[in-house]
Amino acid sequence: MNAAVVRFDTRAWILFGIMAVLWGMPYLFIKIAVADYTPAAIVAARTLLGGLVLLPFALRARALRPAFRKIGWVLAFGAVEMAGPFLLLGHAEQTIPSGLTGLLVSTVPLFAALTALAFSGDRSVLHPVRMIGLIVGFAGVAVVVAGPGFAVGGAAGFIAVGEVLLVAVLYAVAPFIVAHKLKDVPSLGTVTVALLSVGVFYLPFGLITQSALPDLRLDATAAVVALGVFCTALALVAFFALIARVGPARAPLFTYVNPVIAILLGAVLLGEAITPSLLMGFPLIIVGCWLAATGGTMRAQRAGKLPPVAPG
Repeated sequence: MNAAVVRFDTRAWILFGIMAVLWGMPYLFIKIAVADYTPAAIVAARTLLGGLVLLPFALRARALRPAFRKIGWVLAFGAVEMAGPFLLLGHAEQTIPSGLTGLLVSTVPLFAALTALAFSGDRSVLHPVRMIGLIVGFAGVAVVVAGPGFAVGGAAGFIAVGEVLLVAVLYAVAPFIVAHKLKDVPSLGTVTVALLSVGVFYLPFGLITQSALPDLRLDATAAVVALGVFCTALALVAFFALIARVGPARAPLFTYVNPVIAILLGAVLLGEAITPSLLMGFPLIIVGCWLAATGGTMRAQRAGKLPPVAPG
């Protein structure tokens, strides 16, 4: 399907809206969950739930066998896309607001452009418009974390910001593993095997760390379930459907809406402050990401390139 000529239809807009919400909500759920669950326990529960929900679809599509043929690279993808980011996000949200986390994760296109230059030799990143986008985007990050009203001061806050920016880097790298090492493996097989593998790996750590926190509230447990079922399994199924509908170039457009959802949910449901630095840095980050990723135009991606997968 040629993404350059595909038009959005009603089903595409529905999928677009679903994705904007489902991957704008994880930061809210993580913030609720970390009040009662350890980051390791959240990762274990989220990935196991997501993997088990996707397993019947993967079996029906016969997508598992190709994934096991390249199990090493599937595990590498799972480590970069899920194991590292999910744990870092949980630890960071013990300190910083969920809306700020969602905004910082939206910097993935900035790091994706730099990753393309470093690992693929994609010199289109050096186009003046895209370079301006990188500068504007990172300037927005600086404004958010150093501007007036930064929500969390002190070393802990800046460490948490660093953790989230590392998540953005990992999310930017993961698609290159898929594009160069797993391009002949069905996405559903790759994601299902990766989720289950990460879940099994983290399960003992989750049980050990969680044993010290016996009192669990219903809202925290519901948040963990929602992360696994809705923000992981259902979101990935919808994402694959959106790619099939509108192509890989236009499918990730919803990522520019995600931080809006994250900030609004944090403000309305958790009472998080919308600080002056957030208001000033937000448009800079979004505009910078758009320019860095597209050069200011909506162009089809070249063969072999995949959209970023950043479930949060």
